[in-house]
Amino acid sequence: MKNLKGHLLIAIPDLSDPNFFRSVVLMIQHDSEGAMGVILNRPSSITVANVWREVSETPCDCPDFVNVGGPVEGPLIAIHTCPDLAESELIQDVYVSLARENLNALVSQNQHRFRLFSGYSGWGAEQLQNEIQVGGWLIVPANIDHVFAPPNMLWKQVCEAFGSQVLQAQLGQHLPTDPSLN
Repeated sequence: MKNLKGHLLIAIPDLSDPNFFRSVVLMIQHDSEGAMGVILNRPSSITVANVWREVSETPCDCPDFVNVGGPVEGPLIAIHTCPDLAESELIQDVYVSLARENLNALVSQNQHRFRLFSGYSGWGAEQLQNEIQVGGWLIVPANIDHVFAPPNMLWKQVCEAFGSQVLQAQLGQHLPTDPSLN
């Protein structure tokens, strides 16, 4: 299986795991030892400013909600558009950071888009591949519009786009080269 870093995992409509019901996961890491990503469409009820008052002395008045990245506890993770504060690039113009100094700089500025995640989604070696093989996830390359889309409509939008791509691909396979011969 190819490396899924920078791709979206889209939960199928009848995925029964409540942690991932109608979720869209942005993959941050994927290799032979396992995989890691964050759920893009699970905002919490806590603002970035509220969290920052608890974890840092850096001033922050960001009204955006912290996102629930997944069921695994872990460090705060920022997905953002500032290359100067990047620890790695996920896709073109979208970066990831976990280091405290980078997170402090991100939450105290307003020139670059960012989303902050508490927790992450993780899979052991071969676990994600098995879930994909049994049909639990749809996969599409991520783009910046997905990453910063309003979370309440993201699952529906990517499902509709995925369905359109599948339909176009299947129709294209069955169309004769000269439709007038039908």
